[in-house]
Amino acid sequence: MRPLLIVMSAPSGAGKSTLCDLLLQEFPEITYSVSCTTRAPRGEEEEGADYFFLSQEEFDRHVREGLLLEHAEVHGNRYGTPAAPVREAIAEGQSVLMDIDVVGAASVRAYVAGLPAGDPLREGFVDIFVEPPSLEELRRRLEGRGEDAPESIELRLRNAAGELARAGEFMYRVVNDDLRQAYLRLRDIVLLRGGAL
Repeated sequence: MRPLLIVMSAPSGAGKSTLCDLLLQEFPEITYSVSCTTRAPRGEEEEGADYFFLSQEEFDRHVREGLLLEHAEVHGNRYGTPAAPVREAIAEGQSVLMDIDVVGAASVRAYVAGLPAGDPLREGFVDIFVEPPSLEELRRRLEGRGEDAPESIELRLRNAAGELARAGEFMYRVVNDDLRQAYLRLRDIVLLRGGAL
């Protein structure tokens, strides 16, 4: 399979993380992109495995020097995707999986579009939007997780409506109404784009 830059986005609760995990389990040639952040490590998080933890000054330097594929501020902390590890993995024949929001995906799409023809990131770029069958089903899933307060669920659903409105920006859409079927669709997209189908 030729190396791909796989960008996946979805509203919270659509099942994207589960689909990403299944993809990583089946395809050892796909590596997960590690982001950088200005927030402090939480719990058992490890430098270089979960995130690259940077100071505000280091993050500013990364932005100034064009070292990030994308970056954004979320809840007062800054997050970004370092370009070098992505390029290194692709140069070594690995595909890279990025699990980011729709704004980050749009930034990566714009970055890749600005690259010259023949650039491995541009040639291997594919973006996929994972969506729930309906907002009602998304509400049921979020409530069923039992992790969020009602206000948080309402905020996630409002955000989901905006994210769903941007689904048409992606090359592919996968409706996760049945996990097995959604995974088979995702798998087919990766194999097709990687030239293995």
